Amino acid sequence: MRFAVSYSTPFYGVDPDRLVGYARHAEECGFEGLYLPEHVVLYPGATFGEMPLPPTLPYGDPLACLTFVAAATDRLLLGTGVLLLPYHHPVTLAKRLATIDVLSKGRMRLLTVGLGSLPGEARAVGVDFASRGRRTDEAIDVLRLLWAGGAEGVSYHGEFFDFDDLVSFPKPYHATGLPIHVGGSSRASARRAGRRGDGYFPGGALMPQERAAQLDLARSAAAAAGRDPDALEYTRWASIDLTPEGAEALAAQGVTRLVVAPTSPDPEEQHDQLSTFADRFRLR
Repeated sequence: MRFAVSYSTPFYGVDPDRLVGYARHAEECGFEGLYLPEHVVLYPGATFGEMPLPPTLPYGDPLACLTFVAAATDRLLLGTGVLLLPYHHPVTLAKRLATIDVLSKGRMRLLTVGLGSLPGEARAVGVDFASRGRRTDEAIDVLRLLWAGGAEGVSYHGEFFDFDDLVSFPKPYHATGLPIHVGGSSRASARRAGRRGDGYFPGGALMPQERAAQLDLARSAAAAAGRDPDALEYTRWASIDLTPEGAEALAAQGVTRLVVAPTSPDPEEQHDQLSTFADRFRLR
């Protein structure tokens, strides 16, 4: 079992000293990686489920924040939870992600992508909300194609992306590609993870029976696509108060990574909560 932390820019802000202090402390505690969320834009009336999203929430750009974190840390893996993939063009995104991976010496390894749930956000970037799932599938394929392609160039002809003989350098650090995990709380997300993902990171508001069904669906989709279902990583959210017994129960369900976040808004108390968790699980 591996353990990572998340940093909520909407609630903690993008103060550089606070972000770096949090990341460095997480690294010192022995956590594997750091996840940041994304919203490209918000607007009055936007909701997450039934919960209103204040439009002034300061969602920092996760890739810019992770680049900043990479420069201030040594081994902490960099993650998104989640990057809204249909709202990024994969040709430019492939270069951005590979560059971060090179500059961090191979730490852009917890990329998790999702579809987004706000129709107004899709409209703002000119994306058809109803087709964002198909667009995401193509974007994953384009990212992998560009990372693996050589000097002769690669071509792609799809519904949303179309190009011939493109060459994209730099390549990811000592790799032919970057792991792409799929986030979401739907069965479509589970199928996408199995068919195209290196891992599945479902949301937090699912009943146990549905969680098990989605994991089975991801694994069966991987097998049907000729991929190894046992190679699929399974990441879950967990409480900062989780016990070792609770972690063992989650591991028995197939979980390979847990992501936790402090409950306190105070930076000093956040650090204390991370330290307590790390000591409980002997991470350092």
